[in-house]
Amino acid sequence: MLTAIVLIDTDAARIPEVAAAIAEVPGVSEVYSVTGEVDLIAVVRVREHDKLADVIADRLSKVEGVLRTQTYIAFRTYSKHDLDEAFSLGLDD
Repeated sequence: MLTAIVLIDTDAARIPEVAAAIAEVPGVSEVYSVTGEVDLIAVVRVREHDKLADVIADRLSKVEGVLRTQTYIAFRTYSKHDLDEAFSLGLDD
């Protein structure tokens, strides 16, 4: 599974509508309204590299109200669960 994190600048007056439309795009697993320099962050999960272009360039970036996107492709996933397991190696509970 490939994961991409997409930072999205939107028309500020349409943030909720843009977020809802992006959430409906196949391949988008989550959309967050955030504080800071961008308006939304979307998490995209696909099985094939070519699908990233289908989801991000061909669908997500064309949602009305999206002004600009910046995409980061994840190499590895670290979760609290993974870290807990790593730090407990060889230790008894």
